[in-house]
Amino acid sequence: MTKKETEESKSEIQEHGDTPPDNALKGNKSFLNSNKLETVVAILLGITTLLSAWATWIGSLHSGIQSINFTKSNNMASQGTAEYNMGMQLYLSDYMAWNAAKDYYYDLELAKAEGNQAEIDILTEKIERFKKEAGSALLREAVEWMEKNNADDPFTMPGMAEKYFESAQDKVNQSQGLLEEGMRDNTKGDSYNLVTVIFSLTLFLLGIIGTFKNMPNRLVVLSIAVLFLIFAVIYMCTIPLPTGFGKMNFFEFNQ
Repeated sequence: MTKKETEESKSEIQEHGDTPPDNALKGNKSFLNSNKLETVVAILLGITTLLSAWATWIGSLHSGIQSINFTKSNNMASQGTAEYNMGMQLYLSDYMAWNAAKDYYYDLELAKAEGNQAEIDILTEKIERFKKEAGSALLREAVEWMEKNNADDPFTMPGMAEKYFESAQDKVNQSQGLLEEGMRDNTKGDSYNLVTVIFSLTLFLLGIIGTFKNMPNRLVVLSIAVLFLIFAVIYMCTIPLPTGFGKMNFFEFNQ
């Protein structure tokens, strides 16, 4: 055997020794080949796009409700200010009415002390007319309380001053509640915006998978994208839906 034949024989032995047969190659074939990988990426792209659109829509609903609540809060605060001014005017009006009427009570005590029945009758009639016509209903209620409790001033009735501003305080409380609700909607809307950003990052990772030539690199990027997708979905499920959103019908939104 010549030297050339010997080298060819060694080459054939090495070639057959290093390279497995075709059946062995088929047996070691990867479970996720290029075609299957492209299908998986396409499905994930579709799911992520739909979820991103959903998060964007819900976030915009939160932003809309936030604006509505802030507007309502400002209007309610303005009404509260107007109610407070009206309450203050009514308080001053009743106070002046009482200052004019308390002289009747003073003169009545003098008439009783002197035994002047005619004067007593006149003053009693004036007081009755005052209780029916003068001042507000709140002042008349306070006067009745004063007479029943032998008090000197109807404005000493417990809670008398606060009652003039009950309506104003109610408006202020409603305004504060709407403001807090708007702030909560703002936070929820920001959370949905963050979810949208994560979905966008997931779309980016899925989109660049095709630029990698090696399958291991593709699988690494795909795994990271799937982790981002799962995290975004779980986080989105923890954020409440907008107030009034129809949970049984996702296309129904009643403000």
